[in-house]
Amino acid sequence: MVKEIVCQTFLHNSILNYLICLTTLFLSIIAIRFLKRLLIKGLKAWMEKTTAPPDDFWILTIERKLKPLLYLLVFYLSIQSLNLSLTLEKGINALTIIFFTIVGGGLVLDVVIYTLENYWKSKKDSLTDKHALYVLVMVVRIGFWGLSIIILLDNLGIKISALLAGLGIGGIAIAFAAQAILVDMFSYVTIFFDRPFEIGDFIVIDNYAGTVEHIGVKTTRIRSLGGEELVFSNTNLTNSRVSNYKRMTTRRIVFRLGVTYETTLQQLKEIPVLIEGIIKEVKDTVFDRAHFFAYGDFSLNFEIVYYINSNDYHKYMDVQQEINFRIKEEFDKLSIQFAYPTQTLFINN
Repeated sequence: MVKEIVCQTFLHNSILNYLICLTTLFLSIIAIRFLKRLLIKGLKAWMEKTTAPPDDFWILTIERKLKPLLYLLVFYLSIQSLNLSLTLEKGINALTIIFFTIVGGGLVLDVVIYTLENYWKSKKDSLTDKHALYVLVMVVRIGFWGLSIIILLDNLGIKISALLAGLGIGGIAIAFAAQAILVDMFSYVTIFFDRPFEIGDFIVIDNYAGTVEHIGVKTTRIRSLGGEELVFSNTNLTNSRVSNYKRMTTRRIVFRLGVTYETTLQQLKEIPVLIEGIIKEVKDTVFDRAHFFAYGDFSLNFEIVYYINSNDYHKYMDVQQEINFRIKEEFDKLSIQFAYPTQTLFINN
């Protein structure tokens, strides 16, 4: 009796075949759920033992991507015991390929990007690197899904050779039309790898100066000292002479001062020694030289050179101000007069 029932046929399959399919599917689902719990439990135990901050990426990946893939796999394997019509079999195969490409590709892409982000953040931590990571992730996503779509179409039996040929011709046309944009994109790659400047650096390009706020794929934005935003194409920057003051380790300072012609020879000899002592007493400075170097129209001119061990402009101004105060104080003590434009008239009687 039972044998007769299970041997009855519906839609080219016996009841026994349907029971085998459902039993296999049911047991496989139970096994997947058990495996999921085991994996999640192991991951939580591993994260508790590590010193790294808690990360739910792998748990969410198992729940959202890996589990649906396993369900799809066991469903596909279960129905292989059934005799399906050619149309239905092709439809199931096509849906399986599409689902596997979307979910499986998303799983692989998530793991690749997660690994890339963790490696990138462990090695690089500047704002420029974070922005470059965003661009790199975008390029990886576009390239991965573009390749996945081509593979999917090929597996579905769609001839992609003509499509690729058309895309190649169209790509050449687009490349000619967007030549300036592509040049700027390559310049962005040059800026990223060569690192002439980074976000936060104070740079000077020709007659423009400011702090780098944004390095984009096509343009770089700089906040000038006046407050306005300056936008440069990346190509313009890579083809220009860029002075990066953020990377200046020491600043060379040259300044001049003049004293009157009434200054005595002894006072003139004392001035370089006096200035040397003043500069050496100021913190974070290195004295280079001080010389009486020229006779001016109305003054005896001295040239002084020293270095500041800092790239901070405010620090430089504070040091120069202190030096100027000290020079004025010492000159007053020695009755040395600073020169200013004057004329003397000699009248014959």
